[in-house]
Amino acid sequence: MSKQQANRGSFSSSIGFILAAAGSAIGLGNLWKFPYVAGNSGGGFFIIAYFLFALILGVPVMLSEMVIGRNTNLNAIGAFQRLNKKWTFVGAIGVIGAFLILSYYSIVGGWVLKYIFSYLIGADFGADKVAYFNNFVASPVEPVIFHLLFLGLTACVVTLGVSGGIEKASKFMLPALFILLIGLVIRSLTLPNAIEGVKFLFVPNTEVFKDASTTSNMLLSAMGQIFFSLSLGMGIMVTYGSYIKKDSNLTTNTFFIIGLDTLMALLSGLVILPAVFSFGYEPAAGPGLIFSIIPAIFEIMPFGSIFGLLFFTLVFLAAITSSMSLLEVVSAYFIDTYKWNRKKVTFILAIAMGIVGIFASLSMGPLSHVTIGGLNIFDTLGFITDKLLMPIGAFCTTIFVGYIWGLNNVKAEVELNGMKFYFYRAYSILIRYIAPVLIFIIFVMGLFA
Repeated sequence: MSKQQANRGSFSSSIGFILAAAGSAIGLGNLWKFPYVAGNSGGGFFIIAYFLFALILGVPVMLSEMVIGRNTNLNAIGAFQRLNKKWTFVGAIGVIGAFLILSYYSIVGGWVLKYIFSYLIGADFGADKVAYFNNFVASPVEPVIFHLLFLGLTACVVTLGVSGGIEKASKFMLPALFILLIGLVIRSLTLPNAIEGVKFLFVPNTEVFKDASTTSNMLLSAMGQIFFSLSLGMGIMVTYGSYIKKDSNLTTNTFFIIGLDTLMALLSGLVILPAVFSFGYEPAAGPGLIFSIIPAIFEIMPFGSIFGLLFFTLVFLAAITSSMSLLEVVSAYFIDTYKWNRKKVTFILAIAMGIVGIFASLSMGPLSHVTIGGLNIFDTLGFITDKLLMPIGAFCTTIFVGYIWGLNNVKAEVELNGMKFYFYRAYSILIRYIAPVLIFIIFVMGLFA
């Protein structure tokens, strides 16, 4: 290990890195979006397409980002700057994107904390669960407090460092997440009529092939879901990759991370959809599914308060493992570049994100009249990151690796210490030709969807 790497920290083991990286990918989107999108996009056919895009899009892009990070032992901006100064902007896209994402992602994390707190004190959400949620998010005070609390908890973990904070937290949170998921899956599958939810998720729906438009929508949904689920183009894997030891097998790590992320998404579907169908709710509720319909289901379920508390604890673990990685992306830049103290820079950034997030939270209430292109502040931040920064960052990464830095450098980094790059030929084709085209399609469709 170089002196530089020792000073900035590193993961103590491959399993620690895998759990931290998988945790960064497993977020709120896995818990509510994947089940709904999968069911509405062809069931089993969507899942087959999802696996396919995980291989031809997720694997090459994630591996490329990881290689860049480990090769340079630097943050996202520093890594691209060292390899080619003209491409420093790609790393900057990731750092800016991570800052903006966590500024509003922590608001949703705060909502989760609010529901955990509510279950702890009695879980009284009133007769109209939708109205309860809408009134809460429009409040000028309470959601801001929980937003700042969530950010504060995230910062506390990140200040402890890579191995002492992020890795240790991930080693606890990911197994806990898995155990909670398994327990809730068992409970959900034992509900009356639960099999209908399983069918909705897994049984292939031939209706997706009734015309070209429906088929293309299914494929685009699968492609977009894998792209955003793995958080490609955000600098996370570049940053985490910079903390990996040189004897770590990058290709094996990539497959493990994507495999864990996909497994968690499928298990989430088996928690939510059987319960939704069992109690006769509409599975196409989107984000409101977690905060409106799920509490209503737990209210009429035996021991529902206990399962409700467990469910939102599960959601919290998924949210904070992602938020830790986002904060680390930005913190690493200032630690590497300006040699700032980790605790100092982490809390300064958390305060800055907290201020941006306050305005985003208020945009759903007192500041709802403030719009940009018809979108409130919260939705504007989401548009900038999801529709612009992430796809542009990922696209530029594929071009940089495939045509600028060079595939021979990737091969050399992967094959350090006698490791084998068994699918190098396939990777070369995917990163140069297939992945850029798919990401460009995601970008264009996102702008006009």
